[in-house]
Amino acid sequence: MLHRRATLALGLSAAFAPAIVRAQTASAWRATRPVRLIVPFAPGGSNDIVGRIVAEAASQALGQPIVIENRAGAGSVIGSEAVARSAPDGYTLLINSAHATVPAIVARMPYDAVADFVGVAVAGFSAHTLVVNPRVEARTAQELLALLRANPGRYNFASAGIGSGVHLAGLLFNSVTNTQSEMVHYRGGGPGVAALVSGEAQFGTPTMASSLGQIRGGGVRVLAVLAEQRSPALPDVPSAPEAGIPGVVHEEFFPILAPKGTPPEVVAGLGAAFRGAIQQSSARLNELAGVSPRPGFDTSEKVMEVVRTGIASYTQILRRAGVEPQ
Repeated sequence: MLHRRATLALGLSAAFAPAIVRAQTASAWRATRPVRLIVPFAPGGSNDIVGRIVAEAASQALGQPIVIENRAGAGSVIGSEAVARSAPDGYTLLINSAHATVPAIVARMPYDAVADFVGVAVAGFSAHTLVVNPRVEARTAQELLALLRANPGRYNFASAGIGSGVHLAGLLFNSVTNTQSEMVHYRGGGPGVAALVSGEAQFGTPTMASSLGQIRGGGVRVLAVLAEQRSPALPDVPSAPEAGIPGVVHEEFFPILAPKGTPPEVVAGLGAAFRGAIQQSSARLNELAGVSPRPGFDTSEKVMEVVRTGIASYTQILRRAGVEPQ
């Protein structure tokens, strides 16, 4: 039995060692004090959940605590601007799934979403969902569309804030389905889902991370996953094409960013720590948040490229739908 335990311990050590070694050897830089990870939304939303999962493992690799700081407001602009203006020393970072959607919606940005940041890692990708308050008499996406078309402007849509991915998904939904609703902006995904549970808002397109717990617990009723295929996290829920809304496909991704001017060796050390943490936390990310990490974002340039691509894609989607920056 002792030999078996020793063998198991060695196996587990070998499994976790690569990520830790990468964090230690990719760069000479090591954190000497706590690192702040700014979440530009209220607690309980997707960025808050994903940030806390990843921070737990990354702090072990860095040898310092990673403190989550929620700085909500203006659809993530307030928290993101705070990071852009922070000292580029590696001790203030941002996680923001709305980072690429905000420039497509907000007309006057106080920072440049690309030029004012450097990439650290991408925590993963996740589809949005289409949900309703359980008292809404719709059990399919088509039944919801019938209600919205019969009662234009009567139903409240729960947004996570102007410029958020939820806001963009809602605009896309209304445009593609030719429906009207009252869009109510909350201070993040968590408050938006809380409004759906209470009935203050009747429907929404929250992120999977912020809505998964309430979907499983019955707080909201899910009608579709806004993706081309079904999600492993919700295997019994139809995809957007299956639900009859093939044009309403929207997923978010979670870039982790540092202010521009952060030294390359600092970015390398942070990147190694966070990539190892994301890999180690992949099962938890999928189970608790419906977020799937993907390979290929192993340099700062590759992280920023997905941000650039996202901005261009979201801008094209909205302009094609006739939505201009506000």
